[in-house]
Amino acid sequence: MTAADMTAARSALVVTVVHNPQDSRIRQREITALLAAGWHVTYAAPFSAFDQAVPTGDLTGLDLPRAVGRSRGHAWRAVRRVLREQGSRHDVVLVHDPEILTAAVGLGLDRLIWDVHEDPAGALTVKEWMPRPLRGVGARGWRLAERLAERRWTLLLAEHAYQERFRREHVVVPNTVTVPDHVSEPGSGRVVYLGSVTQARGCASLVEVARSLTERTGGGLTLDVIGPALDADSRRQLTEAQSQGTLRWHGFLPSDEAFALLDGALAGLSLLRDLPNYRGSMPTKVVEYLAHGLPVVSTPLPLAVELLERSGGGVVVPFDDPVAAADAVLDLRADAARARLMGERGHAYVADHYDWSSQAGGFITALTSVADRGTEPPR
Repeated sequence: MTAADMTAARSALVVTVVHNPQDSRIRQREITALLAAGWHVTYAAPFSAFDQAVPTGDLTGLDLPRAVGRSRGHAWRAVRRVLREQGSRHDVVLVHDPEILTAAVGLGLDRLIWDVHEDPAGALTVKEWMPRPLRGVGARGWRLAERLAERRWTLLLAEHAYQERFRREHVVVPNTVTVPDHVSEPGSGRVVYLGSVTQARGCASLVEVARSLTERTGGGLTLDVIGPALDADSRRQLTEAQSQGTLRWHGFLPSDEAFALLDGALAGLSLLRDLPNYRGSMPTKVVEYLAHGLPVVSTPLPLAVELLERSGGGVVVPFDDPVAAADAVLDLRADAARARLMGERGHAYVADHYDWSSQAGGFITALTSVADRGTEPPR
């Protein structure tokens, strides 16, 4: 009997009100793995808010409002309604935003799974919509909510380091990527940044690096920024820089289009700042760059440093130092053999250690275990 035969009768309700419906972890990896394993999947997400069609066919879509900034009440009420109406009809409910947990309270959803791929308490320290005096109180409140959540529901963790936040052992489904078999050699005319752009993620440094590279190469080396800007300052800075010809800002692109822009670039930039919510997480963009054969220029976040040291696939530069980042890029441009060797080593390492194909089975097993255990909550 095949895995698809064994799971043909199972179904999952996958829910987010924060993430882009095309989020790589949610849509491209987890939902794709569920469908391939024969699960019926209903995906509730803010499709209209991101100008996307609600899916039909093999994947059933439900449109939800997006929770953004302080405008979260409408989304909370909508997702609670979906959980009440749809939750008990599915074998598991897989949620991706911590605020959905509050909407699930009292609904009797014993087979709910929280996929933990962020640090909500750490993130509150940089949320512009949260009044600064309340950020510490909010962070402590989320830590308590996390402890209550693990007593009530099942948790999946995207990082081994997240285990430190919890008292029990939880299944880890790392933030791996799909690694192509063959990649292009690093080029010399472009560097790339892939992912959402915010001030906390180093937008100001990105713009300064782009300006420096343009000036120092006479326009021979430019920056492609691939991803949406999530705050007003970042949108303004990227718009101005693009109008000045300093960089090219593509906005959000579907995964296949975004990854196509990685091919042939000189390097990938990850200039996240030294903030609590980043210290225990692996920047997915770093793994994605390596998967596509690009040398990485990264700030010294612990997990990124560990990966680059083990793989030999990149260079570490100080936090908030665009001059050092630009210098590192130009050093790679001046030494094509070094850039090519970094690209080869990084690609080989993530193919062995970070390929989603080696993690998908564990993800399906974890959800199947919850679906099969009946209505008893985790002990």
